Amino acid sequence: MQLVVGRIGRAHGIKGDVTIEVRTDEPELRLGPGAVLATDPAATGPLTIESGRVHSGRLLLRFAGVHDRTGAEALRNTLLIAEVDPEELPEDPDEFYDHQLMDLDVVTADGTEVGRITEISHLPSQDLFIVERPDGTEVMIPFVEEIVTEIDLEEQRAVITPPPGLIDDQAEIVSSRDADSAQDETA
Repeated sequence: MQLVVGRIGRAHGIKGDVTIEVRTDEPELRLGPGAVLATDPAATGPLTIESGRVHSGRLLLRFAGVHDRTGAEALRNTLLIAEVDPEELPEDPDEFYDHQLMDLDVVTADGTEVGRITEISHLPSQDLFIVERPDGTEVMIPFVEEIVTEIDLEEQRAVITPPPGLIDDQAEIVSSRDADSAQDETA
């Protein structure tokens, strides 16, 4: 099975280094020297990692055969794809691969059906579950500990405790203006 483990960013310097937007929790395993990665677009690869280092908090990689800025710039926005055994699990029991989460049933803590995970969107600040509801509509659920309280792979479900308004129209609207007018009425 193939997993996207990174995206090539801009060139860094003149010797062929590129910045990497890491999309794996195990970069030392997936993005180490000698790793051969498939690419999207496929015509760009496969790419073999020659060397890597961290500079100012960013991962920089150099690929075999890419030894100048022009070659590095040509790789920009290419997705890096690793071949992974589908039975392999992350080391941390609270981490999951996307393929493990796809098609899980999403239910609230009281057992109310919300829908099924159809997509996982990886945003800079957090990941989102795109959940298709039984009526065909979609709802986005942030994959954060406060909302997604349990992932049960054996039962094939994700348990959530959504705040008001996330999956229904019962949002609590509170503003300082409302609080001020409530104080005026009691005075």
